[in-house]
Amino acid sequence: MIYSESLKKNTDFQKVYKERKSFANRNLVMYIIKNDLQKNRIGISVSKKVGNSIVRHRLTRLIREAYRLNESAFLCGYDIVIVARVNAKGSGYKDIESALLHLGRLHHITEKTL
Repeated sequence: MIYSESLKKNTDFQKVYKERKSFANRNLVMYIIKNDLQKNRIGISVSKKVGNSIVRHRLTRLIREAYRLNESAFLCGYDIVIVARVNAKGSGYKDIESALLHLGRLHHITEKTL
């Protein structure tokens, strides 16, 4: 990812959750806060309620790939946490991608041309 890096520390995740600026759709929930960097930091969370480790890692890879391919559409300077919902379990790449872009538009962090 060119413009982004990963959120890894629990304290970073908790800071984003504490801000409570979130939108959700059927497959994903997206939390965001502004950071003082010129890049986005993205964190992905998939609960054990969604499925076993194979299902969770597959969803994580789908979300990361959807973000990577559409990274240039997102504005820079945000910490983003994406949480997969149980409904996302059987979803394919196109479903995850459209859900991610939909949430980006709701948060006004994607360009209007998409």
